[in-house]
Amino acid sequence: MSFLLDPPLLVASGVLIENVLPEEHRDLAEAATMSTFIGISIALYLEVPGLGLFWKPFGSTDGRDFMINSGVLKVNTDEAGWRTHAASAAIYATYPLFMKLGRRIGARLATRSVHATPTPG
Repeated sequence: MSFLLDPPLLVASGVLIENVLPEEHRDLAEAATMSTFIGISIALYLEVPGLGLFWKPFGSTDGRDFMINSGVLKVNTDEAGWRTHAASAAIYATYPLFMKLGRRIGARLATRSVHATPTPG
């Protein structure tokens, strides 16, 4: 639930969705996963109380600091202005692309494993 961690987690989620769930449940799982990621991430960015379990382990000062710095970077989030908010909104807009990338990778992996499976004989 940070701008550095979410993209690889979304890709991994997409791969899992494609390879673990039956086809009829995949779109629903994608929607639920996207809703969870975006909902928690926006709540963190807006500093909704009670979400310390997400940001405290990373040594962040609050949810926005965690979303932007992920315990790694040193951007001053206390002075976040419209440019920071606009950049954050643009990053949120990429979240569905990472999920789609993961699902595409997952579908290719599934296709390869089907073709690579030896037939009993």
